[in-house]
Amino acid sequence: MTAPLLLVHGGLWEAMNADRFWVRPGVVAGLAERGVEVLAPDRPQRAPSWTVEARALADAVSGVGRVRVLAGSNGCSAAVRFALAEPDRVERLILAWPATAGDPEVDARQRREFAALGATDAIANDLLAGETLRGSTDAELATLTMRTAIIPSDVDGMIHRHRTVDALCRSIPGAVRLPEFPESPKPTFPARCAAFLDAVTNFLSNG
Repeated sequence: MTAPLLLVHGGLWEAMNADRFWVRPGVVAGLAERGVEVLAPDRPQRAPSWTVEARALADAVSGVGRVRVLAGSNGCSAAVRFALAEPDRVERLILAWPATAGDPEVDARQRREFAALGATDAIANDLLAGETLRGSTDAELATLTMRTAIIPSDVDGMIHRHRTVDALCRSIPGAVRLPEFPESPKPTFPARCAAFLDAVTNFLSNG
């Protein structure tokens, strides 16, 4: 029996959820049309750490068994922490538009947003810590054993840099780079949604 696909939406301490990130842009419906069983839980909006995020994902799929995972933007950090904590439960991992870690300008802006929302310095430090990817070290990434693919943004922007994708492909054993696509839920994404889903399902089926 094919494992269901766990969708991990983006966002970090903001009003983002699975509906805005995966449902409205057509990802969930498109996957269903392709015969993929989908699980699309909402991440905690103000989790104090990536460990808490990973635990929430584990709870969301409690009793499901093994899953395949598609994560977007900052959801990639939550997905990787889940995969590190429970590697036997993750068959395949797709990291779409992973958020860049360690950029001083991006992190400074994020810290200001955290502070405005009441986050402590300790929470900000935990959520922004990391090397190539927030929430994990490159040494931890090197321990991932599941088949992994990385999807770059079609724009080499400040938050979703292509160098992050390049570094992830080097850090995660056997990781492959898939074609570039607009991030969901950007207005330009729906026009490319079918091609995005074709790339995703092809990797899930064949890799």
